[in-house]
Amino acid sequence: MAHEISCWYMRGGTSKGPFFLARDLPADQAVRDAVILSVMGSPDPRQIDGLGGAKTLTSKVGILSIPDDGAADLDFLFGQVGIDNASVDTTPNCGNMLAAALPAAIEAGLLTGDDGSTTRRVRTVNTGVVAEITIETPSGRPVYDGDARIDGVPRPAAPVTCGFLDTEGSLTGSLLPTGNARDTVDGVEMTLIDNGMPVMIIAAAALGVRGDERPEELEANVALKARIEALRLQAAPLMNLGDVTHKPVPKITLVSPARAGGTLATRTFIPHDVHTSIGVLGAVTVATAAVLPGSVAFDVATPGEREVRTLSIEHPTGEFSVEVGMEGTRVVRAALLRTARLLMRGTVPVSPSIWRGPAA
Repeated sequence: MAHEISCWYMRGGTSKGPFFLARDLPADQAVRDAVILSVMGSPDPRQIDGLGGAKTLTSKVGILSIPDDGAADLDFLFGQVGIDNASVDTTPNCGNMLAAALPAAIEAGLLTGDDGSTTRRVRTVNTGVVAEITIETPSGRPVYDGDARIDGVPRPAAPVTCGFLDTEGSLTGSLLPTGNARDTVDGVEMTLIDNGMPVMIIAAAALGVRGDERPEELEANVALKARIEALRLQAAPLMNLGDVTHKPVPKITLVSPARAGGTLATRTFIPHDVHTSIGVLGAVTVATAAVLPGSVAFDVATPGEREVRTLSIEHPTGEFSVEVGMEGTRVVRAALLRTARLLMRGTVPVSPSIWRGPAA
């Protein structure tokens, strides 16, 4: 008989995927990853035999547990699941899926919600980043209907507030891993920065594009994608990331002047597909660069001058507002609004040929 695993399928921000309890998965990492690949239907470009959506944004999983060190209320392990390759990468953060972690934990009975609203500290195990997440919980249960709107999601929902602290150097060890606000790699100026997500920021004009193209137009530009990947492979070691041939970081964001009254316009490669919007922590990192004198983003941005300022990061399907708190030229806090929704709850059957026994 198949082994049944409890599952809560959630949309978080502009991503979606199943959430599992760590205790329900095999303790052995290789077996756990084999189970996840089977559940998602990978490797297969259509993921036809699993829950995956055949896109980077819809081939994600979350694994939840209660930390035993008191550093947070909830631990969230994010997995980026390969689509046409058998990989489960737990290296990067995902701020969109993070937005669904707290409601998923309450749905699963792992945490108890407060009456009215619930605020908990959620740690992304991948990088150790801790976010303070607040959701609406009348009678202690998450609600998903509401008036909050985020671009890239077709209907309004209840707000999820995410406040990030101490996100500098999440994977690279420092905000500017080279020590510079601007570097030149193979003749192209870029800012290599990590404030929750390692990102290579390049002026769109430096690569011969406008920066306001539709994602499908950039996807069809084979020469551009090859150039970006070549730059990524050269820049990654400078960011202390080593060989990233088979890794989803760093992301690449092309920046240009805003078109719709925002702070700046972006087009993001994640890293081989073009994002239809922009990732949460990617937006935080780009916003940080936008207020950093000397950066490539600073050149095209209109970031304002207040100690607490809201930056509007334009992307292909709208904009993403990031509120940043400044001390001098340093970003010390970033807060943003997401939404989340429970799409399905139930169990996922796993073939006994893949399952090797429950976690101890």
